[in-house]
Amino acid sequence: MADKVCLRPATMADAEKLLSWRNDPETRMASHHMDQITLEEHLVWLENSLRHPEVRRLWVAEMNGEAVGTCRADRVADAWELSWTVAPDSRGKGIAQKMLSTIIGYFKDPLLAEIKVGNIASIKASERAGFVFDKEDHGVLYYVFPRSKTTA
Repeated sequence: MADKVCLRPATMADAEKLLSWRNDPETRMASHHMDQITLEEHLVWLENSLRHPEVRRLWVAEMNGEAVGTCRADRVADAWELSWTVAPDSRGKGIAQKMLSTIIGYFKDPLLAEIKVGNIASIKASERAGFVFDKEDHGVLYYVFPRSKTTA
């Protein structure tokens, strides 16, 4: 699939779509927090997320003008931890790896990802995007996207 994934900053107008993807059963199974989220909880979270880009950045991935997923970066110490969700209707098309390959270019700091054991799609996407397995702890796989010391 040669279609390019573009990332645009998320807005409050994306709230319902993001909540729908977040509450999708497959997404919840892959998440650290598997509970279903209410609209009210989600709106508070989204508003706070958008208000503090120094600690959290959120994008909507689009292909051919259609929203196909979301990426998030959370500041942790001297790195950014990435997480992502592919829209249920867009799964199985290599979109996660395309989102990750795009978002990598947005950062100069080291990047991290935590993936639950058994989430084969996210493992493959992260490895294809250049992430390297670091360790496993309590059912979570830790991946890093290393940056050389000479990278500015």
